[in-house]
Amino acid sequence: MPAAKLQKFQPLDPAAAAPLYQQIYDRIRDAITNGVLKPGDRIPSARALANELGLARGTIEAAYSLLAAEGYIEARRQAGTIVSPVLDPQGPIARSAALPTPRADAVSFRPESILPFQMGLPALDAFPRKIWARLGARSVRAMQPSDMIHPPVCGLASLRMEIVKYLQIARGISCSPSQVFLTSGYRQSVELIGYALLKAGDGVWLEDPGYPPTREILKYMNIEGVSVPVDEEGIIVSDATKLAPRARAAVVTPAHQSPLCMSLSLPRRLALLDWAARSKAWIVEDDYDGEYRYVSRPLPALKSLDRDGRVLYAGTFSKVLFPGIRLAYLVVPLVQVERFTQVIESLSAGSPGLTQTIVAAFLSGGHFARHIQRMRKLYAVRREATAAGLESVLGKHVRIDRQPGGMHLILRLRGDRSDRRLVASMRAGGLYAEALTDWTKGRYGVSGLLLNFTNIDSQRTAENLGRRILDSM
Repeated sequence: MPAAKLQKFQPLDPAAAAPLYQQIYDRIRDAITNGVLKPGDRIPSARALANELGLARGTIEAAYSLLAAEGYIEARRQAGTIVSPVLDPQGPIARSAALPTPRADAVSFRPESILPFQMGLPALDAFPRKIWARLGARSVRAMQPSDMIHPPVCGLASLRMEIVKYLQIARGISCSPSQVFLTSGYRQSVELIGYALLKAGDGVWLEDPGYPPTREILKYMNIEGVSVPVDEEGIIVSDATKLAPRARAAVVTPAHQSPLCMSLSLPRRLALLDWAARSKAWIVEDDYDGEYRYVSRPLPALKSLDRDGRVLYAGTFSKVLFPGIRLAYLVVPLVQVERFTQVIESLSAGSPGLTQTIVAAFLSGGHFARHIQRMRKLYAVRREATAAGLESVLGKHVRIDRQPGGMHLILRLRGDRSDRRLVASMRAGGLYAEALTDWTKGRYGVSGLLLNFTNIDSQRTAENLGRRILDSM
């Protein structure tokens, strides 16, 4: 039986909020529910449809996987893929199972895959998996019944102590293990701070541009995120005090502003600390990749300058180990330990004890420090190679910012080209990128691409990928 034709359906829109795989899912599902495709009809193979639409095969396969999981289609080997014969042909299928269409202002998408330039991923090829496996096997062999009960909600004592040692040496932060709270990631850390220290209606300074999920998390707690512009010295504190003089907190990225990567200058750091002390407000220091600075030694944490107990330090293992570990930590002022303990006991079930045990062993054995040192050297090389490769191909179309640190590059688009449209086109072609305008709330004219370089292994690879970006323009 020949495959059903799909020309009757609406064309794909690369600029739409819904990703291309979901648009394909929607058009085939609608064809089935409206009777255009009937039970038993054959649909085009993923390869054939990819060729017809000019998309990556993986995009089509993602749509087909969703359709198969929900029972709309079945794979029949040599017979191809068909509409499920068990569907009721008498009427449209209920649409309640359909995926919701993402909102236009949804936070940046993180695919469950490894794509070129994918944000948030460290160099996965360089992770010491053999060491990690050895430590994991040792931890499993040593496991006792007492290790199999509910994990402590504040975190394993051994890991909290190792984090204290690391922060003292590497980030200049002096704290006790009781001040360290283990969380499942940055998002939970922000949520914990919101419930412990803030209330509905409070205002919080947020850098603009800045990490989109922070604003989303606060919005769900009815806390107002106030966009504060940044310049070459970081967040402009004088503007912030005018925009929201009664704000109860500020969320900042002092080591490498997210996403522009400049460091918060010392005068701005002191001004921010002075504001917090005078206003009895809080500063959340998101130190997501402060270890990776390439022009000099990593800067001390803002928390190391805190003399009034107003800074909460949010660290993560996602960028220095791997995101799948789902482990982060929060250092709170000593006087707030009891309050945070109360809140986390109500909200958290704790992170898996076995994972924490392995991480503690990774730190105590010196592997963590050595891994960071190796990655800092590797990233410096890959950063330069990626920038050189992309510049040789895309130099007429983009300007690449030269940041002092971080794990991604910023490609400023020349002319009036839309970064969102280019990102949609790149993703359809199997490349990852994030649009700088999606990170910006209150300003315009900042069109650009955010591209992670940590998994680009050579200048030649970057050049080849640059040609694919050029094809997407």
